[in-house]
Amino acid sequence: MWGNFLIDYSSFLLKTVTILIAVLILMAYSMKNKLKKKNDSGKVEITDLTEKLLDQKEKLEIEILGEKEYKKLEKKREAEEKAEETVDPKRLYVIEFEGNINADEVDALREEITAILTIANEGDEVLLKLESPGGSVHGYGLGASQLKRLKDKNIKLTVAVDKVAASGGYLMACVGDEVASAPFAVLGSIGVVAEVPNIHRLLKKHDIDVDVMTAGEYKRTVTLLGENTEEAKDKFKEQLQDIHKLFKDFVKENRPKLDLDKVATGEAWYGTQALDLNLIDKIKTSDDIILEAIDEKDVYLVKYEEKKSIVQKIGLQVENSLFAVVAKVLDKNTWIR
Repeated sequence: MWGNFLIDYSSFLLKTVTILIAVLILMAYSMKNKLKKKNDSGKVEITDLTEKLLDQKEKLEIEILGEKEYKKLEKKREAEEKAEETVDPKRLYVIEFEGNINADEVDALREEITAILTIANEGDEVLLKLESPGGSVHGYGLGASQLKRLKDKNIKLTVAVDKVAASGGYLMACVGDEVASAPFAVLGSIGVVAEVPNIHRLLKKHDIDVDVMTAGEYKRTVTLLGENTEEAKDKFKEQLQDIHKLFKDFVKENRPKLDLDKVATGEAWYGTQALDLNLIDKIKTSDDIILEAIDEKDVYLVKYEEKKSIVQKIGLQVENSLFAVVAKVLDKNTWIR
């Protein structure tokens, strides 16, 4: 009796889980489309980092030197600045990218780069503060393409990695004319991985059929619910190898001095090791790069901000949580990471 009950209950539970996954998928896509339509009212905001840091410096100097000594120092500086004043000071535009698994931040990156391209003058530069462990192939590929827009306009791009730029993150980082990192930042992971859970045997055991109908020999290879044949697995591995080759070719194009046989193994390295392997050009944090630039350039933070209601903010959190789960059971579960 109990055995039959457990079998019936397991069958019911599996059906419920299957329906729930389908509902979550539909909810995630629906929410994503609605939020995108509502979030077209964002704007690019520019913060003068030079002014902000100099104000901070002034307060500290007054506190340490006292008002009288500070005024003497300030007069001396004003005289030096007047003698060195240039008509057209160069600018450093700072943009930030903290990527999730779907590279959703690429939408904001596109807006920021477009804004910079409309105002940048000859000699201006861009610093990208990049943090990402990688994610979807198409998302990070588009991110790298956005960065190449700067290079196509001869605007020098420096990429600074303070924590991690692995796999898809490194795909973007390697576009930089210069790549800098903190000593213990993680870089590399030039590889491709796909995680595809499959519960076909469990469903079959409880007499649950899943029909996967396609048109086109390789429209589907491996799936969550259907039976995965050896032929399908071989084809899927072949597709992963194709993506890996594209990844390697792109890295080689942007960093021709790299020994790809040594670094394209899927391994990741810390900053000091990455320097020895030529994955980066120097050991330096983004803070140091900005502080050094302030002596010679006007430094601005460029950030695209979307206007979101409370409901939308909650919705985006739900969306990210759903997609983190759902994406792994769709064809989107091929990651550069």
